[in-house]
Amino acid sequence: MIPAELIKSAMSKGQHTLSEADSKTLLASYGVPVVLEAVAADAADAARKAGEIGFPVVLKGLGAKLTHKSEMGLVRLGLTNETQVLDAAQDMAQRAGEDLEGFLVQPQLSGRREFVAGLLTDDQFGPVVMFGLGGVFTEALDDVVFKVTPLDEKHAATMIDELDAKALLGPFRGEQAADRRQIINTLVGLSRLAQENPNVREVDINPLLVAPDGKVSAVDALVVLGDPPQKDQLRKPIPPSDMAAIFHPKSVAFIGASGTFGKWGNLLFTNTLYGKFEGKIHLVNPSGGKIAGRDVYTSVLEIPDAVDLAVVTIPAALVIGLIDELEQKGVKSVVLISSGFAEVGAKGRELEEQLVRKAQKAGITILGPNTMGICNPHHKFFCTGAMARPKPGTTAFVSQSGNMGVQLLFFAGAQGIGIRAFAGSGNEAMVTVEDALDGFEVDHLTNTVLLYLESVKNGRRFYESARRVSVEKPVVVLKGGRTDVGGKAAASHTGALASNNRIFEAACKQAGVVMAEQPMELLDLSAAFSSLPLPAGRRVAIMTLGGGWGVVTSDLCAEHGLEVVDLAPEIIAEIDKILPPYWSRANPIDLVGESDPELPLKVMDMLLNWDGCDCVIQLGILGRKGMVFQLSKAALEVNPDVTPDDINIIKQALQDYESSYVKYIAELVDKYKKPIVGVSLTSDGSDKTLYEIDGCKYKSVFFPTPERAVNVLAKMAGYESWLDSEGIPPEKRGLK
Repeated sequence: MIPAELIKSAMSKGQHTLSEADSKTLLASYGVPVVLEAVAADAADAARKAGEIGFPVVLKGLGAKLTHKSEMGLVRLGLTNETQVLDAAQDMAQRAGEDLEGFLVQPQLSGRREFVAGLLTDDQFGPVVMFGLGGVFTEALDDVVFKVTPLDEKHAATMIDELDAKALLGPFRGEQAADRRQIINTLVGLSRLAQENPNVREVDINPLLVAPDGKVSAVDALVVLGDPPQKDQLRKPIPPSDMAAIFHPKSVAFIGASGTFGKWGNLLFTNTLYGKFEGKIHLVNPSGGKIAGRDVYTSVLEIPDAVDLAVVTIPAALVIGLIDELEQKGVKSVVLISSGFAEVGAKGRELEEQLVRKAQKAGITILGPNTMGICNPHHKFFCTGAMARPKPGTTAFVSQSGNMGVQLLFFAGAQGIGIRAFAGSGNEAMVTVEDALDGFEVDHLTNTVLLYLESVKNGRRFYESARRVSVEKPVVVLKGGRTDVGGKAAASHTGALASNNRIFEAACKQAGVVMAEQPMELLDLSAAFSSLPLPAGRRVAIMTLGGGWGVVTSDLCAEHGLEVVDLAPEIIAEIDKILPPYWSRANPIDLVGESDPELPLKVMDMLLNWDGCDCVIQLGILGRKGMVFQLSKAALEVNPDVTPDDINIIKQALQDYESSYVKYIAELVDKYKKPIVGVSLTSDGSDKTLYEIDGCKYKSVFFPTPERAVNVLAKMAGYESWLDSEGIPPEKRGLK
């Protein structure tokens, strides 16, 4: 029976699983190496076939409903003669009752290495292939790898290499290496099975046994059947042009405008005006009158000019009635600030769905509801509930938490990180994070995409969009709800259940997404990706004013998969010419506290010019002014021989040096196209993460701690490795 007919026949009988024999028949047709076995109709037939196979054998009860055979006593190992088989079969018949359809007779295979392979259908991401350590260790050690289908041989090989216990697949205690080709065929076959048979919801192969000679066999297998997940019929993809229109309005109507300080209807137009928005602003409130010295229209229909965007803060129950007026006025874009929709429960969700259907019919695009707003610094459009004013830049940022989003906008502004555009996506009733990805993909001003996510509305689309965007520009994601507690909070906050986090992270890794673990890491990665070239590899040179920092940074590099390379003899010889004989003569390069301001610049140039180095971490050169300023304050207080003029001369000299140092670093990055990441010695409060230099494509980047610097470089190198695996040419990588 061909696979499709096998599945169709089982489902027509109301079966939710295939029998083990049918499961293996199906898997074998997709290239899975199944164990040689025989199906027996009764106890006598089982004993006869056991003799034909050769003892010892394994006997199993067979039946579509017998999915937990071991627990039911329906598996017997090591049977050595026909009498034992006959007795075991008769006992199984009594245990299984009417669910018994026959027996399965297998040779007793030897092998100490057990793995598990399988397939599951995630409601968000669709079919996902799994491979990991099997047998009794599957749950205990939890060493498994997932990948979203479809898989090719390259992806399957990557799954094998990502397993923590991959050493067990090599030569092991006198046994030969596992047949890698058979494992790859198994994983690719599972992927193809899922793609061709949407009614296969799950496959479990455990154990996938590796014999002493390296041959691989599926000893036990189960196929679970069911209907494929239903697709979301409500949310339709938003064209990038419609996304762009939201961020580039020439006229904005604030519907629900209020004269009361602190209310949303007051905050939003106040912040927009304060941000020097150059378009037209109209205030709408049924009471009319004046607010902030401006005429207030009682309806959007009274506005004499065209309206590109409506920012709505009226109660949720009134929003549906507003759609007719917006349609009549020709308003195509809405930022819906109002809450009281899906995030409050079933009634709110029903109201939200009604709103979406009506808006779709009217040709209106809604961002939100329950959002903190949006901003586009390039358009001088700052329409959020907070006074964040980041400068124009190349980092696009979408957050499913408005408060998290605007907080990071404040940090971005303080650290000199430029923003392309920001949106708090709220409930994502219409515009989803997937729409944002598609929009920023084609936006020529966007070089990096940051996302704070608690859930995704369409996992498969998210994966495909993120993978496509990652080829052109980095996508950095911070996922909220990674733990059980966080997952519950996310569901309560957004009105959406978080997707299985392990599958989400696997999909992100496969799509080239760079994962952040903490909120500030989002900005660290944004600063680096938007300001530096990607490292060509993982080889790091470390330069420091003090030995301890170099040691700590070396440890951090090793822990993050970066290689602190040995210095080439010619580099050592060059540095010997300018440093005292007691310098470290190794990587990390300890400048032994030398005060000559030219030394760090010369050493840095040597390192970047060296083919054996992909990137440089420099520590403690910048930030000395903070210590000097404190020392100066003390000197003025306790030493009458020191004058304010003396101190001012020292301060100015140090400020001039640090300014020239920052400039020189950016010039070196421009010259060698290799990233330099700095760590400041101390901070006097004026230090930033980014320093933009006129005439330089790249920027100088500094972090306050070695761990943040190393983490950023490691994730940049990981992204570069992913681009490598995807075959992206070097000239198409990094900053455009």
